Amino acid sequence: YTILSKVHSDRNVYPSAGVLFVHVLEREYFKGEFPPYPKPGEISNDPITFNTNLMGYPDRPGWLRYIQRTPYSDGVLYGSPTLENVGKPTIIEITAYNRRTFETARHNLIINIMSAEDFPLPYQAEFFIRNMNVEEMLASEVLGDFLGAVKNVWQPERLNAINITSALDRGGRVPLPINDMKEGVYVMVGADVPFSSCLREVENPQNQLRCSQEMEPVITCDKKFRTQFHIDWCKISLVDNTKQVSTFQEVIRGEGILPDGGEYKPPSDTLKSRDYYSDFLITLAVPSAIALVLFLILAYIMCCRREGVEKRNMQTPDIQLVHHSAIQKSTKELRDMSKNREIAWPLSTLPVFHPVTGEIVPPLHTDSYDNTSMPLMQTQQNLPHQTQIPQQQSAGQY
Repeated sequence: YTILSKVHSDRNVYPSAGVLFVHVLEREYFKGEFPPYPKPGEISNDPITFNTNLMGYPDRPGWLRYIQRTPYSDGVLYGSPTLENVGKPTIIEITAYNRRTFETARHNLIINIMSAEDFPLPYQAEFFIRNMNVEEMLASEVLGDFLGAVKNVWQPERLNAINITSALDRGGRVPLPINDMKEGVYVMVGADVPFSSCLREVENPQNQLRCSQEMEPVITCDKKFRTQFHIDWCKISLVDNTKQVSTFQEVIRGEGILPDGGEYKPPSDTLKSRDYYSDFLITLAVPSAIALVLFLILAYIMCCRREGVEKRNMQTPDIQLVHHSAIQKSTKELRDMSKNREIAWPLSTLPVFHPVTGEIVPPLHTDSYDNTSMPLMQTQQNLPHQTQIPQQQSAGQY
């Protein structure tokens, strides 16, 4: 671990390619850069955050990550350098922000990546630890305990931590803040000897079946980790780099694979011009002609095939026409009544047909007759055109 000093001088570190690199940014070393509290003797506990970036760029290199949970905790730079950056100094600008006074302090971290003689280690295993966060796993004591447990299970001559990755960077979700749940962390280690029989137990068909059913596999060496680390054995990954994997794979043609059409031949620059007049006529003239024919047919049906009002009245019975005429007159009277409160006796209350003969009874007066003085109701003696119905007499008079 490399701790930044209080002075503004550059700091040089020399990590090895393919080996885990951890750099801690402690808040205590940056407190001297900011003024203390105004009261003498009071211990300052200012919230301090850090910003890290590659010099001349807004972000860090792809292999380097940074994490700081709260402004009152230390920041950590970690990652696994690659062989591409060997021999090239990487300058990281570290800017500390005092969230109380809004002052800043800047330091430079020069990372000189060295090549490792035993890199890459041929046998690599990646473990997923469920009860740890990445900053907890980066602590020297915790990481040392985990490497010690792996060494007891694996028994290698050389064992290195290659990389540490948070489960959130692998698509994991943020856990609920209950029961002190952790996000989980992936730890990749490398060794120079083949995998032990305990690690190979994960590849057994029985354990693979239990993993497919979301059940815990049976691993004999799990007890050596359970005291401190809860490992998800279904997510362990074993990589053997000693086996030469052929990069060429024969393509088996089947569904979804197009046949080989040969080399692509672009069209020539001297293309003949095409006349689109016939296409224009087919596209517009033909639909327009069809629409015109349909319009003419519809116009003939709607205008030339009408029977007329007179023919309709001739085919309609007289009594139906009389009823219709009476309804129209009654409607007109009701509308006139709504305009004047002094209403005459409406004709709609008079009988339309004679009750005995069935003949049409003419109205009492015409539409132009002034009937404003007529009472609303008349007695039976005042009503003309009514038939006197003989009353039944007693038997003694006959």
